[in-house]
Parts: sequence; C-alpha cells; structure tokens
Amino acid sequence: MRERKDANLRHVRNLERLKGKENITQSGQRIDICANVGTREDIENVLRSDAGGIGLFRSEFLYMEMGSKLPSEEKLFQVYKLAAESMGANRVVVRIADFGGDKMVESVDLGEQANPAIGLRGIRIMMEKEELFLPQFRAILRASALGNVSIMFPMITSMEEVAAAKALLEKAKKQLKDEKTAYNENIEIGVMIETPAAVMISGELAREVDFFSIGTNDLLQLTLGMDRENPKLDKYYNPYHPALMKMIRIVANNVHLEGKRISICGDLAADLSMTEFFVQIGIDELSVAPHQVLGLRKKIREIQ
Repeated sequence: MRERKDANLRHVRNLERLKGKENITQSGQRIDICANVGTREDIENVLRSDAGGIGLFRSEFLYMEMGSKLPSEEKLFQVYKLAAESMGANRVVVRIADFGGDKMVESVDLGEQANPAIGLRGIRIMMEKEELFLPQFRAILRASALGNVSIMFPMITSMEEVAAAKALLEKAKKQLKDEKTAYNENIEIGVMIETPAAVMISGELAREVDFFSIGTNDLLQLTLGMDRENPKLDKYYNPYHPALMKMIRIVANNVHLEGKRISICGDLAADLSMTEFFVQIGIDELSVAPHQVLGLRKKIREIQ
C-alpha cells in the first residue's frame, strides 16, 4: 500500500509539472483542452486543473440542486457571472438546461414518459415551455458582457429547432436592450451533436451556428438503440462502434468545410485510447472533467 501511495504521489507530481504547458503533439499539432462543469463549486476545480476554459457548463444541474424550486434569473446570472469572470479571456460555453432523460428536475413536470431518453427533453422542452427558458437566456446574455461566454443548444434534430432557439435568444436580447442592460450582441451560438439526425444535417447546421460539440454518450446510445444505463446490455454496448467513429469523422469534415470549430465533450473525450484518433481527424477541442485535464495533456504531448 505504501508503494502504491508513493507511485500515485509521483504520478500526481509529474502531472502537476504540466501546468502552464501547451496541449501540443510532438509534430506540432495543437488541440485545446477545456473542462466540463455543472455547479458553482466545479468552477474552482477548473482553475486548479489549468484547463483552457469551460467547454460545457451543464445548466440543468443548477436546477437539480434547487429541489422543488426554480432558480431565479438572478441566481443563474450570479453563477454564470462567476464562471465568466473566473475564466477571464478563456471561453465559457453554457449549454441551456438539458432536462429529461436521466436528468430529471423536480421543479419541471414533464409528465409520464415511457422512453424519457427519447422523449420530451432538451430543446424540445424549450419549444414547449419558452417561459421556463427565457430567464436562463437572459442570465447567459447578461454574463456575456463580463467575459467570453457562448450559448449552446442540446438535442438538436432539425433546422426548425435551431430557428426556434435563435428566436427566443433574440427575444431575450430585445428585452435586455429595452431595459438598457449590457450583453454581447455577437454572442456565439453552438449546437450539440447528439442525434443521428444532427449528424446527417451537420453541413446545413454548420452554416447556421458558430461551433459544435459532439455528445458521444447520447449519440452512441441513440445510434445503437441501446440504453447505456441498462446493465443487461453491457456485453453489446460498444463505445468504439465503427458507426460512431464514422459519424464523428463526418461531422468534423462538414464543420471544418464551413470554417467552424468542433469539440467532443462526452465520455470518449477523456478516453486516452481515442486521443490520437481525435487529433488525426482534426478535432479542435476536448472537454473533460477537471481532474482529467492534465492526464489528457500528457497524452497529447506524447503523440508523435
């Protein structure tokens, strides 16, 4: 046990030496590393991890921790403000709340759903309950005046959904403008690629938004038609399925043809056996849990 403890301590010290270093391969190819967060407490961990920003702020966790009460616009703003100011010039990508599926929120009644993973969730709830999302849009916009903040929409399957999200964003902008409240008029807009439908229209989407993030967890389960939470399917569930690899390649190509950026923020982003593949196909950014940042940096710097 002492030997194991000493080995772990040496490993941590070696990783700590990578703070301040670039995420660059030995051949000179660079890939950004950002961190995923869900709460105010996570923001401090991002600073400790030496990540290049927040690649995915999961807003639904701010709702989940409130129990039966909805967080106010001001409460949301204070957390987004902390993230924006803490990251300085580094980007903070705030995903609007992705309720539903395995992330149920006590304060939002979605009714009974036989298949919640493919039911009313993400962007679909926004289209049904705009009044629930408008305060969140306003909070994100207000925070955008204080740092490098972007907004991202989850579970996209159509151009109509993107148009609806943009329309609500414009409504929030108009309200803030009328109130003479500061925000970034040119805030960047991104979408999550989590459905096969989004993969197939990724070229069209790339002409409508500024950046993309592939959520490999949902994309894989929807592609395979398997619940990733079901232990009975473990022997069939292949996180390296060739269909998923082809989809990631297709999206990366379509996005880069339009000169846009693409990141990966699902579990595969932290899978060191996949890092070289992501570098080879030109993924611009990997977003992982804060404690995984330095290990991923080490792997990138070892790639020839």
